[in-house]
Amino acid sequence: MLSTDESIRIFSGNANPGLAREVAEHLKIRLGQSLVSTFADGEVQVSIEESVRGKDVYVLQSLARPVNDGIMEMLVMVDALRRSSARSITAVLPYYAYARQDRQARPRTPITAKLFADLLTASGVDRVMAMDLHAGQIQGFLSVPFEHLYATPVLLQAMRGCVEGTASETSVVVSPDAGGVERARVYSNKLACGLAVIDKRRLRPNVAEVMNVIGDVEGKDAFIVDDIIDTAGTLCNAAKALRDNGARRVFAFATHGLLNGPAAERINSSELTKVFVTNTLPVSGEKIGCDRVEVLSVGKVIGEAIHRVHGEASVSSLWT
Repeated sequence: MLSTDESIRIFSGNANPGLAREVAEHLKIRLGQSLVSTFADGEVQVSIEESVRGKDVYVLQSLARPVNDGIMEMLVMVDALRRSSARSITAVLPYYAYARQDRQARPRTPITAKLFADLLTASGVDRVMAMDLHAGQIQGFLSVPFEHLYATPVLLQAMRGCVEGTASETSVVVSPDAGGVERARVYSNKLACGLAVIDKRRLRPNVAEVMNVIGDVEGKDAFIVDDIIDTAGTLCNAAKALRDNGARRVFAFATHGLLNGPAAERINSSELTKVFVTNTLPVSGEKIGCDRVEVLSVGKVIGEAIHRVHGEASVSSLWT
């Protein structure tokens, strides 16, 4: 679909090279040649193995575990490219690390999402792309242009594949908390179906949360929509609450599948029929031992966004 453009280069760190290859294939260009390794003491070593003078360079790095190693790889690559006279450098972050530390929730705590933004700016990036930020205000933490990408087209297609009959009659989109209502409403509108919200209440310390379902889910397939699945505790409790309130089946859709700790075990023993995540982070249902997890690719979405930015075309029209 796209033609090769010699003015553009895409480089990848070690965190998610598979996704970087998919993006490059969509753009019909090869991945830039680089060596990203470590010295014996763990220091990051980067060598750009081709000329980037006068090129518009995109560095794709998913900030997966080990997160801090991925961040240092990104910063060192950007510095190497800047010193190699790249015309522009765009940091492509499918998953923006530290996004959950976007404010001081308690006294004497850091705002680490802002600190990371400062590090990116200091390294010399000219633009940042990230997908489905945990907190939208992070865009304002940087003084360079920020392209906020969404996995909506990919997740919505999977959601439609789970619909039986007419969505408005058989399905309901569910926000797992009050903060995710706007996200869930987008999917509810596009499916033309109902919307429900999980209201979480902790009555007192060390007492399990009480989950109340606001909205009609009885006899319907419930589609829980979130940006991140970490240890899956809240997700599995929400699925049980939905089933207790009469939901027929419960599916979960999330952009970032961190799936840490007991996540796979919890999902396997939960009321969830299927969990859909994207490959913004490298994850495999087989690898984590969970056959209910299906991984969807956002390579084409990111590739198309890069194509439009490079061609100075609208990116927001991808989601409308």
